[in-house]
Amino acid sequence: MSKIKDKPLRGIIPPLVTPLKDDQHLDLSSLENLVNHLLGGGVHGLFILGTTGECTSLSYAIRKMMIKEVCDLVNGKIPVLVGISDTAPEESLLLAKYAAEHGAAATVLAPPSYFGLAQAELVTYFKQLADASPLPMFVYNMPSHTKTMISIETAKAVSDHTNIIGFKDSSANGTYFNGLIHAFKSRKEFTLLMGPEEMMAQAVIMGGHGGISGGANMFPKLYVKLYEAAKSGNLEQVVILQQKVMEISEKIYALGTYGSSYLKGLKGALSLLGLCPNFLASPYQAFGKEAMNTLKQNLESIAGIPA
Repeated sequence: MSKIKDKPLRGIIPPLVTPLKDDQHLDLSSLENLVNHLLGGGVHGLFILGTTGECTSLSYAIRKMMIKEVCDLVNGKIPVLVGISDTAPEESLLLAKYAAEHGAAATVLAPPSYFGLAQAELVTYFKQLADASPLPMFVYNMPSHTKTMISIETAKAVSDHTNIIGFKDSSANGTYFNGLIHAFKSRKEFTLLMGPEEMMAQAVIMGGHGGISGGANMFPKLYVKLYEAAKSGNLEQVVILQQKVMEISEKIYALGTYGSSYLKGLKGALSLLGLCPNFLASPYQAFGKEAMNTLKQNLESIAGIPA
């Protein structure tokens, strides 16, 4: 079993997209190319089966294949984090056990979606799954998708569990994330990761440990360089690279008014870069011809990406 050797886990941990031929089949050749592209870009870990990986739309057969194939391709070079979020705790634990058997380093767990959970219920839920999990766990705050915001007090309460080693925040609330940094200032080994890539650099400057940056699927070196500039306090370089990240956000993620515009733009751009088929798991659909033409023009207009 692979382990996270250095705690806290630091750096750019891309939320890996899931390359699909159709709803029943992974594109294994594209998956290998994409993983090699990210490893060559110097990323510090991979997070599979998250929001960007379309976890909620994938069959369990495909989820398990992603776990096995990615762990085999990475072969211990960097930690592989596996999303195990589900509405049924038993299904989450089954994925955690499968991930452990195939060499993953940790799991990532969001609150179950549907009914919102009270904070006391969240503490019980995360600790019970951490008790039963064969792998260390990152707690994942994604209130826009789960309808449940994990309070800072709850984050602190669950962090007392020895099997809970970090927290990923995708609330896009900078005040909240700074509150987390303050709350965990004496917990040097507990990892705090920023979800929205537009906020990654400022999070690192303030004391966070890195980001789960979706754009690193396309341009890993850009995000690694931005992280390194933020970590070293090179604010002049941060400003230059941050402008590129914001340009990507504007020109790739913000096309159309779909709830899935981010994913449509990301997978569409990856297809234009020759890295991934332009197929989204049902019920979502890829951009059509007109939007793809606009996306192509926007992608070509983004200059100065670090090679």
